Amino acid sequence: MARFDRYLLSYLLQLFGFFSLLLVAVYWVNRAVGLFDQLIGDGQSALVFLEFSLLSLPNVIRLVLPVSAFAACLYAINRLSQESELVVMQATGFSAVRLSRPVVLFGVCVMAMHLVLANVLVPMAQGRLQSRSAEISADVTARFLNEGRFLHPADGLTIYIREITPLGELNDLFLSDERGENDRVVYTARRALIVRGETAPQLVMLDGAAQRLTRDVPPRISITRFNDFTLDLGAIVQDDDVRRKQVDELSTLDLLEADPVRIEAMRTTRAVFLEQAHSRLAGPLLGLAAPLLGFAALMLGGFSRFGLWRQVGLAVLLLIGLQMVATSASGVALRNDMGWLLLYLAPALGLAVSAVLLWLAQRPRQLGYDPAAVDGAAA
Repeated sequence: MARFDRYLLSYLLQLFGFFSLLLVAVYWVNRAVGLFDQLIGDGQSALVFLEFSLLSLPNVIRLVLPVSAFAACLYAINRLSQESELVVMQATGFSAVRLSRPVVLFGVCVMAMHLVLANVLVPMAQGRLQSRSAEISADVTARFLNEGRFLHPADGLTIYIREITPLGELNDLFLSDERGENDRVVYTARRALIVRGETAPQLVMLDGAAQRLTRDVPPRISITRFNDFTLDLGAIVQDDDVRRKQVDELSTLDLLEADPVRIEAMRTTRAVFLEQAHSRLAGPLLGLAAPLLGFAALMLGGFSRFGLWRQVGLAVLLLIGLQMVATSASGVALRNDMGWLLLYLAPALGLAVSAVLLWLAQRPRQLGYDPAAVDGAAA
């Protein structure tokens, strides 16, 4: 590899790391706020919040890779142009196509990272995340054992516990069940315990009463006092032994196979399977097309101490157009079994437009007109 290629590639990788870290931090903080309210509000510990945050990072990184690669390329080429380094290389005989070689190598590196994330790390992280979410949703302790607060573990249920002793006893329990169509039941107990049952946890209430209020006209109320009463929490917890997998947890090979039995079991369509699989293959190609598109757009400009802001604006508009094409293609692919072919349209357009722009960047020199020399003389 030529010395200039190593220099530019190392500079692009440094900037890529910086912009990736910045974008991941912004995206993660925005997501972490809602995640924190959800988990901490449900009584989970800070360790659970940290675990969920780490499991969501691979998908966040996958989303920002093309954008951070594009931003790194724009910043690097704009700075090299302002400091006349590109002009010097062009004066030694380097064409725009020759100068793009380290950018292509950089795009290949980004594409390889994106492929590993999309096809290996993200499905593994999503599978673990869904499993932990199912475990937490079935964790009756975290949903019930919060003293001094009115909690709503399910629709139509309200629970209040005045105090929880170190031994796990619930003192002064209040439980309101309004899920019935014709009546409402309110349980009160001086003490209560949560014990493991055969199929679901059991709430054992001691020294309390059950008040049943009917919604008839006129309404009637009946009070039943008890020394001990056991309430099955299975309907509240809904603890399923088998958790239904999500599409984003499956491997790429399973998605490409699109087994009809699995599709029916997951209650989805073949188009969804194929869209998810080919998105994992077409998405990384944007990691190659995005930086190359930015480089090609900036090569249209000549040397200027004021920077290449018009070319930067053009590159940003072109990237926005590619993202719009990719989004539209994804929508079509979700509705049509053969729509997955359109997922490769955005990367193909990006590479094609980059090739055209690089050809235009070299064309003035073939006609005897050098924009770099003219702009340099004017400066």
